[in-house]
Amino acid sequence: VQLQASGGGLVQAGGSLSLSCAASRTIFSFNAMGWYRQAPGKQRELVARISSGGSTNYADSVKGRFTIYRDNAKNTVYLQMNSLESEDTAVYYCWGIITTEPGNYWGQGTQVTVSS
Repeated sequence: VQLQASGGGLVQAGGSLSLSCAASRTIFSFNAMGWYRQAPGKQRELVARISSGGSTNYADSVKGRFTIYRDNAKNTVYLQMNSLESEDTAVYYCWGIITTEPGNYWGQGTQVTVSS
């Protein structure tokens, strides 16, 4: 299984970016998918996740600003990021888990840089 992340870049504070995570197999096979991020000198943290049933969870720091959603036909999960802040600067990683398979699946990171 491969997860291909894209969509990072440089944006000014207050701006928006959209990240995409395309899976090499149907996303229905995943029990959950989501996005983590890691800023320099910090631990990787969960940003948002969406379950196979469609329920979502967000880090408190992004609630009301970020939205995770999926397009089942495209086997893709998206993260719409609005009202970006400098604290959102990090490498963002796509993530997925299939509970009947060992380990987690990770995409390559995509850099998001928010300039103040």
